[in-house]
Amino acid sequence: MRAVENALGIEIPNNARILRNLIEGIQYVQDHVIHFYHLHALDWVDIVSALDADPEATSKLAQSISDWPKSSADYFKTVKDTLAAYVNSGQLGPFANAYWGHPAYKLPPEANLMAVAHYLEALDWQRDIIRAHAVLGSKNPHLQTYLVGGMASPIDPTSQAAINADTIARLAGLFKKAKAFVDQVYLPDVLAVAPFYLEWGAIGGGLGNFLSYGDFPNADGENWLPSGYILGKDLSKVYPVDHEEIKEYVTHSWYEYDDETEGKHPWEGETRPKYTGPKPPYNFLLTDKKYTWMKAPRLAGHAMEVGPLARMLVAYASGHERVQAVVNSVLDTLGVGPEALFSTLGRTAARCIETVLVAEKLSEWTDELVASIASGDLKIHAGADAWNPENWPSEAKGWGHTEAPRGALGHWIHIKDKKIENYQAVVPSTWNSSPRDAKGTPGAYEAALIGTPIADPDMPLEVLRTIHSFDPCMACGVHLLDVEGQKITDVRLECANGFVSPLLKFRANGSKTNQDNDSNDSGSGSCSC
Repeated sequence: MRAVENALGIEIPNNARILRNLIEGIQYVQDHVIHFYHLHALDWVDIVSALDADPEATSKLAQSISDWPKSSADYFKTVKDTLAAYVNSGQLGPFANAYWGHPAYKLPPEANLMAVAHYLEALDWQRDIIRAHAVLGSKNPHLQTYLVGGMASPIDPTSQAAINADTIARLAGLFKKAKAFVDQVYLPDVLAVAPFYLEWGAIGGGLGNFLSYGDFPNADGENWLPSGYILGKDLSKVYPVDHEEIKEYVTHSWYEYDDETEGKHPWEGETRPKYTGPKPPYNFLLTDKKYTWMKAPRLAGHAMEVGPLARMLVAYASGHERVQAVVNSVLDTLGVGPEALFSTLGRTAARCIETVLVAEKLSEWTDELVASIASGDLKIHAGADAWNPENWPSEAKGWGHTEAPRGALGHWIHIKDKKIENYQAVVPSTWNSSPRDAKGTPGAYEAALIGTPIADPDMPLEVLRTIHSFDPCMACGVHLLDVEGQKITDVRLECANGFVSPLLKFRANGSKTNQDNDSNDSGSGSCSC
């Protein structure tokens, strides 16, 4: 949306800004909690050890760190019995594939049992609170109510089919429930687990370069989370982001440019697949050559890490008072300095810190919406003229940026003769999973793994800890190909005025524009990732 709005000079109404902040904000909260408990916690929590826990001792531990009501000895005994039933049945479900008993696990049995209980609670919690997306966006994760120029969700205090007082009350209840779990379960768990793994505050730091586009616009046009980038772990300087300094390289990617020593800005980007990797069974990669489907984005020549840690560091270094307060509180609680942030542990803690902060903001944005409606402002869209192709210039370029939960997401569009001439996107996982560029500089994942201690090469749990700390989404960086070069499908967009545009075309042989590939030069055709 923002790329097209930027290209066509469209300003969205205040209510649309608030609704977008609410939708994105609750996505952050749900996504980060899911990541910690269901995608990352079991890198630190030993399920098998939890079977040896004393429920009474687990209850005392839980009550010592939080006033969360589900903390009785009977409750933890029920969780332990449920876990034992899984194990005894041989149907381990989500606990089937892991390195249980690995020597790198350090939590006592009671901490493991507490974490397993919260893992199971988080499954029900996230299913409930994401109903806010059903209310505001129709569905999750692919929202249906975003429109160029604003939102499609009407606001009408007198209509049951629109956002009204009942709707807002329901949202406020969901946001309150979300915040309670974050404050009373997620944050205490992170602070309880981290002391057992403080050595990970010096592992997995990687590049030391961090990029945030900034997001959650305020009424004054500034972003609540600021834009900028940091180089070499230097928090004394935040550089301004100039999107025209972004280029993508394919030196080590399975694509081709005429000159692969040079990168291309997304407006001039190409996606011309050229697979030169191994044949089945795909058991090796020649990393001195091309070795991935990911491109290598660079900002002013620098590889960047993106994500919650990048956002918190840029905000911290920019003087964001609330971010500084929560970050300093967590550091003080753990007894570590700011240098610990540049690590696998820091990445995990930053995601939790950000969740605490966004959960706070949800109620503020809700109050903003209430005040706006009370003032008589019900506008949610810039109007029909904003999306009338007859009003478009003959040629326009725009770029839109957001901070998805996983990090900096940029879209670039070139519109010519009322059609999409080129559309490119650089998604968060492309920044982080970038291969080496023409200078041999690695991306964030590769750099973060250098120097990682491995207790058992056959069970590389330590590698998972660092990679999972980024919350990778490889599907966001996959390109859809047909090995025969045949077109797979067309996706067409028809506006309210009957204008039809060939928005996406999936084709294997590529072309000078990405509309003939997947609409996301370095990402899937989805995606808020």
